[in-house]
Amino acid sequence: MAALNSLVAALESYRGRDRLIRTLGYCCQLVGGVLVEQYPARSEVGTRLLALSSQLSHCRTILRLFDDLAMFMYTKQYGLGAEEEDILVRCVSVLGNLADQLYYPCEHIAWAADSKILHVDSARWWMLSTAFWGLSLFLGIARSLWMVLKLRQQLRSPTAAFRSQLPRSKQRAMEAQIQSETLTLLSNLADLANAVHWLPPGILWAGRFPLWLVGLLGTISSLLSMYQAVRVSGSADTATS
Repeated sequence: MAALNSLVAALESYRGRDRLIRTLGYCCQLVGGVLVEQYPARSEVGTRLLALSSQLSHCRTILRLFDDLAMFMYTKQYGLGAEEEDILVRCVSVLGNLADQLYYPCEHIAWAADSKILHVDSARWWMLSTAFWGLSLFLGIARSLWMVLKLRQQLRSPTAAFRSQLPRSKQRAMEAQIQSETLTLLSNLADLANAVHWLPPGILWAGRFPLWLVGLLGTISSLLSMYQAVRVSGSADTATS
């Protein structure tokens, strides 16, 4: 019953619903791709799962039509990251916010072109949106990697005085942040692999992934994201209890 209540609570929020749709979509692509490519006798079922995956992806694209304002407000609130003590984290975060902000209108125009609302070349705008998404992921990877290295260096400081001055609660918080950044790093790496795959042919491994591999990478990224959301929710519940 508790699991069911948690699922209902997640579905009541936009982010929770989006995570579930994303996970289901990539799972369908993973299973459908395996059935179509490896089990010809089950290819019809695989084709249906791939069609469902496509529709779920399209659903998320339409829902993102309303994300621009929220992203703009977040970017405005963060500004130039004056509250960040680390200059590298500040620069990477600002550039990442800019890439995210540009991603949305490019995707909207591509969607409108595919829907015959605008008479422009949708392929060009899909390429731009994917490029901005990939850039954002790359910057996120750089930020997470830097944070993990920095926090580990602090925890393993050879200076005994430094370690003795750290309260146990502070050490646990730093360890939890390292775990969170590591999960974010792995999630972004999986998504970045797919982002490159969707770029025009000739760029690294663009266009070379089979359907099942795209689904596998997306499923891994989605499950890591859901796990982090559950951890954050659990920590918040513990803090308020």
